[in-house]
Amino acid sequence: MSKEHTYTNGEVTIVWKADLCIHSKKCWIGLGEVFKPGQRPWIDPSGASTERIIAQVTTCPSGALSYRLNDSGTAAAQASTEVEVTANGPLLIKGGCLVKHPDGHTEARETVSAFCRCGASANKPYCDGSHRKSGFVG
Repeated sequence: MSKEHTYTNGEVTIVWKADLCIHSKKCWIGLGEVFKPGQRPWIDPSGASTERIIAQVTTCPSGALSYRLNDSGTAAAQASTEVEVTANGPLLIKGGCLVKHPDGHTEARETVSAFCRCGASANKPYCDGSHRKSGFVG
């Protein structure tokens, strides 16, 4: 299970699960005022409005980033599940799903999950970005 790191601006809390991150760079390319990979802490939620943060976090392809509204305390959830096969990359499950691991434990996923298709991930069944180094085509 991935360790959660949280960052808040008072209205919204950004949740980052480092073990799930595939380093797509979408977060900091899309909202560099909040996501600053060269700094510590690397997430500064005071850099943009809550609405812009939510819009950017929902583009995270791996589910490493999620958010919860502080007034409700609940995580944002999608109404349905969508499966996307990315070109030369992971299989994205957008929406809730239950992952059953070979050792018997289960893990509920609520936003986006990126599953390895190349076989090279060190974090199976999840993608860790190894498809880029392995030259995976598919």
